[in-house]
Amino acid sequence: MEGSVAFISGAARGQGRSHAVRLAKEGVKIIGFDLCQQVSTVPFEMSGPDDLAETERLVIEAGSEMFAAVADVRDQDQVDAVLRAGLDRFGRLDIVLGNAGIIHNYKKTWLIDDDDFRNVLDVNILGVWHTVKAAVPHLIEQGTGGCVVLTGSGASVSGIPNLAGYVASKHAVLGLMRTMAKELGRYQIRVNAVMPGNCNTPMFDNDGIRRLYVPDAEEPSTEVFLQRAAAMSPMRNPYVEPGDVSEAIVYLASPAGRWVSGVALPIDGGTATP
Repeated sequence: MEGSVAFISGAARGQGRSHAVRLAKEGVKIIGFDLCQQVSTVPFEMSGPDDLAETERLVIEAGSEMFAAVADVRDQDQVDAVLRAGLDRFGRLDIVLGNAGIIHNYKKTWLIDDDDFRNVLDVNILGVWHTVKAAVPHLIEQGTGGCVVLTGSGASVSGIPNLAGYVASKHAVLGLMRTMAKELGRYQIRVNAVMPGNCNTPMFDNDGIRRLYVPDAEEPSTEVFLQRAAAMSPMRNPYVEPGDVSEAIVYLASPAGRWVSGVALPIDGGTATP
């Protein structure tokens, strides 16, 4: 993978940062961007410019390079501009990670505000589409194949009460992935999705999720919260680490995964098993 270039949305923190640093250790150069400001309907503190700068520092520390930019994945023109600038610097593109995602306030489906629902769809599916829409023409023109990995979730294959907008968006990610896998195979471009279960990032570890998992307590303790989370998994793991997902990304993007396309890969200790 040495000398390859990856385009990553949501790179400032969490899984996006982890993927950037892990790929950097393989010699991959990174084009990464993030919004770096709060979305009003997101019930936890989102990443800021300092977080994106820290990702860049860690990529350099890992022995690679990063073009980092602040951009809104909901805006196609901004996404296009980031990729153009990254291509001007690095000259090629090999890996595309549609990773940026948010969650909305935790309410029953019929009580979710329009802005809550719309913002989640705009980031989690429209933003993923913008990312691949920007990148795919370059992969095709380059003519050397490529790898696209979209970030789904356990919510891509299951309903979760109080998270209808998020669940709908993550189901849509799999539909997009499967369609693109069929469209792009002729160009030797592979398209897959990863489906993390509970993942140890601020999207999982926040007061709202704690109350969702432990509805019988006003302020759930960490111990009880993790017990409830672990009970969801056949392997009794309360969560996976971002690095666990990054290892799957490396496999899918590497020559080892050269015939893998159209796959939704759970990383969840068996939680998504039917």
